[in-house]
Amino acid sequence: MIRAILFIVFICLMVVGIVLTILTYISYRNKGDSLKSDYDKARNSLWNQGRDVREEKEKELDETYSKKAKDLNRKGNVQFFTFLFVSIISLLCTFCIPGSFHQVDTGTVAVVRQLGKITDLRQPGTYFDFWMVNSYETYDTKVQQDKILTAAYSKDGQTMELEVFLQYQVQSENIMKIATEYGDLSALQARIETVTIEKTKAVMSSAEAMTIIKSRAQFSNDVSDSVRNGISSDYYVNVKDVVLTNIDFTDEFERSVENKVIAEQDKQASITKAEAELEVAKLEAQKKIEAARGDAEAQKIIAQATAEAATYKVIELARTLGYTVNETYLYSVDGVETEYAAKQAETDTVIYLGTKYTIDTTSGPGAADFKPLVEDYLKYLAYLEQWNGELPGVVAGDDAVSILVP
Repeated sequence: MIRAILFIVFICLMVVGIVLTILTYISYRNKGDSLKSDYDKARNSLWNQGRDVREEKEKELDETYSKKAKDLNRKGNVQFFTFLFVSIISLLCTFCIPGSFHQVDTGTVAVVRQLGKITDLRQPGTYFDFWMVNSYETYDTKVQQDKILTAAYSKDGQTMELEVFLQYQVQSENIMKIATEYGDLSALQARIETVTIEKTKAVMSSAEAMTIIKSRAQFSNDVSDSVRNGISSDYYVNVKDVVLTNIDFTDEFERSVENKVIAEQDKQASITKAEAELEVAKLEAQKKIEAARGDAEAQKIIAQATAEAATYKVIELARTLGYTVNETYLYSVDGVETEYAAKQAETDTVIYLGTKYTIDTTSGPGAADFKPLVEDYLKYLAYLEQWNGELPGVVAGDDAVSILVP
């Protein structure tokens, strides 16, 4: 902006100077012509006078004309060369001053070369350096975005088209080193792209194609780490982000992968169906097992109840026959089984376990007769369990009675 303003100002001054120079030249030339014409007229008017008088007046006229002519020439030369000087100075300023103003924009820095030699680094701002001696090379210090396309082979020989998105930012404090070692940013960018391609190919070629497809995110991270490690401090940039944005295999390979996935899905569906049918069969079998287990538990409970009932009936039979039946009560006292002659109050530490019956075979008919009586009685109870409710047939004769048991 400053360059443009100064350029316009000096061009205007130069044009004004040239115009004034030309006008001055024309003006004083016309004045000289007018003075010469007056002089010629004055001399011609003296021819009617005497010789002596004419010569004297011609001498006076010549002196007057010479003085006026000199004065006119002096003034004309001063104005002419003044305006000419202004024009020349304006022309020189037009070529020298605007080109010597250098503006470094925000987000950039400039390397100053003096006659080709790097001498200084300029931060954003406006500077004055004579253009014929100093030149400015601008470097962009904003974050650079680069999309890199390359091709690679997987471990099993499959062709891949890869796209890598790279973000980096040059280190402004090392711009002079970049200018010295690389020349400009385009050369540095080309080197960074080469390193990125090499590292990406190395990572992608270390695995088979199916592994890459299954673990795409992991390979993107591996590429990022490899590229970051590859772009060392010698490149004078800070890597902001590296993303493997796209992986394209050949159409034939992608079709084969798709067919494999479909086959795997069909296989998985078949397995799922078989597992579901197996689970249904297991549930059915489990239901049958539980039903059988329930029947067995019921039979066990019935048997226990029948046994308890038979026990009470035997005790009742013993009492009926005159045997003495002693009762004791079993309790768990602090985990120890203890017998009591009378019932006890239950607490957290005293727990009722059951009643124990003891038949005194020394009383009643005697010990020898008790066991056969009990066995006959139990057979009788078993018969009752199977009895269908029909009464036995009775046939009475004169000296005997016959009973028919069904």
